[in-house]
Amino acid sequence: MPIELPPNLHLNCAPLVWLLGTWTGSGKGDYPGMEPFDYQQELVFQQDGRPFLHYFARSWIVDANGEKVRDAAQETGFLRCPERGKVEMVLAHNTGISEIWYGNAEDGKIELHTAGVSFTESAREVTGGHRLYGNVEGDLLYAYDMEATGHELQPHLWARLKRT
Repeated sequence: MPIELPPNLHLNCAPLVWLLGTWTGSGKGDYPGMEPFDYQQELVFQQDGRPFLHYFARSWIVDANGEKVRDAAQETGFLRCPERGKVEMVLAHNTGISEIWYGNAEDGKIELHTAGVSFTESAREVTGGHRLYGNVEGDLLYAYDMEATGHELQPHLWARLKRT
């Protein structure tokens, strides 16, 4: 499906234009100290002509039949584009974590690494991460590696989402 360029899209955001809209799909999660789990998710990317995209994600745990078991993580923030090909991400999570990410964007691919993580007293201690987003055959595939609770950086979440 061809992507239409919004007439007011800031040129620095051009490598991210493929993300615009709403995406839904399913994924898997795993990490030391957690039972492996399946989840479904919705991601929304919006823009208003300035050099950033607004991002919102919500997810819910599902059983083997894909039925919702419970609500899970939510996160919101901004993918800032200070120059074409460079991305800064500011995120806040319902779990009491906030993060700053830096990375690169090219058509169909974004790669980010944490530059800083803060967390509340009641939040899990997350100390670092790596995110990779890719446009694969028109779908949004992503992987999130996490460094937390004394464990090394390792795979935590991965999913495939379709534009809705």
